[in-house]
Amino acid sequence: MRLSLLFLAMCVSAFAHAANYPCSGSKGGIERCVGEQFLCRDGSISASKRICSMPGTSAPALSPKTLSWPGNDDCTCRSGTYCTGPRGGTFCYADGGKKSYFRK
Repeated sequence: MRLSLLFLAMCVSAFAHAANYPCSGSKGGIERCVGEQFLCRDGSISASKRICSMPGTSAPALSPKTLSWPGNDDCTCRSGTYCTGPRGGTFCYADGGKKSYFRK
């Protein structure tokens, strides 16, 4: 009985450590903060609801740009600028060219 309770406690502990972290998995981990958002090593912005406040990193202010045409590459996530689409969504381009949307 005690052995099964110990096993159950270890399993619950393992699930607690398997929580979602910003930039986990294929995103490669956190590179730095961009404003209050996490910039991942793959160049995308994390969808995490946590606020990025990494010690030793300055958080540059995000500067908005209006999307003037599809394929505008001035809005890279690494640059700290973002585009606003025609329906009001804010996004930036990751290293691979995919759009990375900011949470509201």
